[in-house]
Amino acid sequence: MKNSKKILLLLLLLFISQLTDIYSQNLKADGYKGIWFTLGQFSEYGDKYSGGLGTYTADHIPVAIYSPEAHKTFFVYGGTTAAEEKHLLIMISYFDHKSKKVPKPVIVYDKQGVNDPHDNAALSVDNEGYIWVFVSGRGTSRPGLIFKSRAPYSIEYFDEILQEEMTYPQPWWVKGKGFIFMFTKYTKGRELYWNNSLDGKSWSADQKLAGMGGHYQVTNMYGEKLVSVFNYHPGGNVDKRTNIYAVQSDDMGKTWSTVAGEKVTPPLIDPQNIALIRDYEAEHKLVYINDLNFDRSGNPVLLVIISNDFKPGPSGDPREWMIIHWKNNKWNFNKVCESTHNYDMGSLYIENNIWKIFGPTEPGPQKYGTGGEIVIWESKDEGMTWKRSRNITDKSIRNHSYVRRPLNAHEDFYAFWADGDADKFSESHLYFTNKQGNKVWELPYNMKSDFKKPIVIKMKN
Repeated sequence: MKNSKKILLLLLLLFISQLTDIYSQNLKADGYKGIWFTLGQFSEYGDKYSGGLGTYTADHIPVAIYSPEAHKTFFVYGGTTAAEEKHLLIMISYFDHKSKKVPKPVIVYDKQGVNDPHDNAALSVDNEGYIWVFVSGRGTSRPGLIFKSRAPYSIEYFDEILQEEMTYPQPWWVKGKGFIFMFTKYTKGRELYWNNSLDGKSWSADQKLAGMGGHYQVTNMYGEKLVSVFNYHPGGNVDKRTNIYAVQSDDMGKTWSTVAGEKVTPPLIDPQNIALIRDYEAEHKLVYINDLNFDRSGNPVLLVIISNDFKPGPSGDPREWMIIHWKNNKWNFNKVCESTHNYDMGSLYIENNIWKIFGPTEPGPQKYGTGGEIVIWESKDEGMTWKRSRNITDKSIRNHSYVRRPLNAHEDFYAFWADGDADKFSESHLYFTNKQGNKVWELPYNMKSDFKKPIVIKMKN
């Protein structure tokens, strides 16, 4: 009798455990629906930026990572509940390079009524395969959150690890050393900070990198060297963003220097400092930083847009796409092309002698709106000259925007973006392309089955 009671008790505990797992499992969405957003700052030629912003911003890094161990590209994006809604969900999924399928996307966190894609997430995968999702907050009104997968290379369950004040998350995992986490706090404007953690649970105190009224930064890693490039906001005004600065650290933030090796002592508080790459403020130019990559020698290469006006429309022309390359102990500036909007965000790819840009440099159906038609630009002389090599999209009904480069990008999932009508509320679909740019896949907007192959919407030889 006693043994029977013990067995019944064990079975009951097992049932409760399984029930707990069912209810603790993250919910799944029935398809890939991106968030649509408008900033609501209108002028003669429309909103300052708007449209499908599921892969927004350029300062959420990285949003996709290829894992050779899992043979999957994991990605996060800002999703929503239904085509007619603007309710932000922090979504995660993956593309299985073996089966060529995607699962139903998983809701890591429901933003509970927030519709602002500034709250989108960034992604990291540690050396044990655990997936980390860093959900952006917004100032002190909405805290940032950190989630960790319960199992390696799995998106089924996520546990909340930490809440803290942080926006524009940029987590970098360094094998054997843990995280160096670059982020923004709204202290005196959008100021730049970093901290460290060996395990993602216990974190060092936040340390300020720069505070000159505000900044937007883009970071990247070359081996164990982290480079941060950023602009600054005179008087805290983001519409006056200008200048470009660069600093680096090869010891997880213990020490910092310029790219030339001159010692830098954070925080940087004077706009005229040794980290300044170019004084665009003196030229009355605005600076929008898109991406940061490295040449074969590990020298930083920046992709930026230089503009004359924060408002959309012809008053800001020419909006010049520029490559800024540290070479021969100096910064070299070369123009790629022009586009129609300050937020026509693209990404820079460097593989040996071939440099490529995937970006919406062509006007789309909403000519003066965010994004456009996506083009590949190519350089074979380290960014000095560029030529258009392929149009990835054309004759679209919605503008494509925020073309993102996965970390360790696989040739079959090489760039990732969303679309949306920049002039009015619309559906937003999500896409990816291969390295050649001759195929574009749309992630399934509606899903009944648990797994589905993305839809090929373009194929050219």
